[in-house]
Amino acid sequence: MPRRRFIFDPPDRFVTGTVGEPGSRTFFLQARDGGRVVSVVLEKVQVAVLADRLEQLLDELERRGITESAPQPPADVEPLDEPIVEAFRAGTLTLGWDGDAERILVEARAQADDDEEAEEDEEIDLLNDDREDGPDILRVRLTAHAARGFVERAVRIVSSGRPPCPLCGQPLDPIGHICPRRNGHYVN
Repeated sequence: MPRRRFIFDPPDRFVTGTVGEPGSRTFFLQARDGGRVVSVVLEKVQVAVLADRLEQLLDELERRGITESAPQPPADVEPLDEPIVEAFRAGTLTLGWDGDAERILVEARAQADDDEEAEEDEEIDLLNDDREDGPDILRVRLTAHAARGFVERAVRIVSSGRPPCPLCGQPLDPIGHICPRRNGHYVN
C-alpha cells in the first residue's frame, strides 16, 4: 500500500491533546490547515520527550541569536479539532532545523510493521524522503513562536494527568494504588 504523507508547511494549528480521563487518556498530535485536520496517536512519554527536545532546540536557537521579533501569540487552550480520526500511531518522532527557511521540522512516522523496515527507515534522508512505499508520515514546519506555543501546551497537557504518589512517584488512581514503598498497601 502506498504511504500517506501529511505535509503542513506551515499549519494553521499544531497541538497536542488528549481524549479520555487521566489514567486512560489517548494522546494525539494534531495539525490543521484550513479544513484539513490530521490526528496522530502517540504515547504520553513521546509527547513529554518531544516537548523537552523542542525546548532544547529553541533555547539553542535563542542562544545563537536566531529568534523572531514578533510577539508570542496567546496560549492555545482550545480542545482538539473534531472529528478526531486516527491517521496512524506514531512509532518515531524526528526534529530538525531548516536554516534556509528558518523553520523547525517535526516529523512523526507510523510504527513499522517489522524490525527490517524500521532499520531501513533509519538510513533515509528525512527531508528528501519521497519514496512511494514506507510508513505514513506527518511532517510539520513551524516558526519558533509556534514551536514555543506547542511546548507550553504539551507541558501543560502531560502534567495534567494523575498526581504522583508522595512515596514512590507512580501515578495515583482515584482510589489510590498499591505502593511498593508501603509493602503492597494502598496509598490514597
